[in-house]
Amino acid sequence: MSKVSSRNAAPVYMPTRNLSQALEVLTDAAARAAYDKVRKAKKQAAERTQKLDERRKKVKLDLEARERQAQAQGSEDEEDSRSTRTLEQEIERLREEGSRQLQEQQRLIQEQIRQERDQRLRGKAENTDDKGTPKLKLKWKCKKEDESKGGYSKDVLLRLLQKYGEVLNLVLSSKKAGTAVVEFATVKAAELAFQNEVGLASNPLKISWLEGRPQGMAGPSYPGLSKGSVLSERDYESLVMMRMRQAAERQQLTARMQQEDKEGQPT
Repeated sequence: MSKVSSRNAAPVYMPTRNLSQALEVLTDAAARAAYDKVRKAKKQAAERTQKLDERRKKVKLDLEARERQAQAQGSEDEEDSRSTRTLEQEIERLREEGSRQLQEQQRLIQEQIRQERDQRLRGKAENTDDKGTPKLKLKWKCKKEDESKGGYSKDVLLRLLQKYGEVLNLVLSSKKAGTAVVEFATVKAAELAFQNEVGLASNPLKISWLEGRPQGMAGPSYPGLSKGSVLSERDYESLVMMRMRQAAERQQLTARMQQEDKEGQPT
């Protein structure tokens, strides 16, 4: 038999040789003890590997748990940050809204001041003597204990006087019964009231100038003593015409002032 054939045939007898070696180990106490020791070592190594795998698994689970916790904490932090940003945005919005409201209030105040200034200018233009708004003093018979105030309440006096023009103010004296002061917007209105108003027929008014009387006009006049309780038809027509002219003059003056304001604005 050739060497090549012997090498190829050798593996056929390997199981028999291994079996004989196993029988020798089992029958030999020392060999068996060594074999058991090896098996025990392998088993312990396997157990250590299993325990190590368990520890690794536990470590992995712990790491994953910590990761989830960190993510959850990150989500909470992000939510807190988002809530903070939302709160800051809301505060800024409220601040801007408050600023707009403040600007609107300032604009309204400025508009009111401008209107009052225009009204004062119109009053000065209509007031020929330039002594401020005209004021008349009203007197009538009234006892201090008279609750009806001689028939003249503030509403009654306003109803009697407003037909001559705009009444800026009317004050009834609290100290002296039967006395009041009326402030008109224009001298013409005060002059018409002074010349024509007589008050109630049962208790006539006595009217005198307090401030703003036109130059050349006579002193106190009591129209009720000579003209009766009502205006004549001619006087009433004259009063209406006077009121119409006064309204037209006021419109012309307003239009002229508006035109001057436009021309005075920068281009």
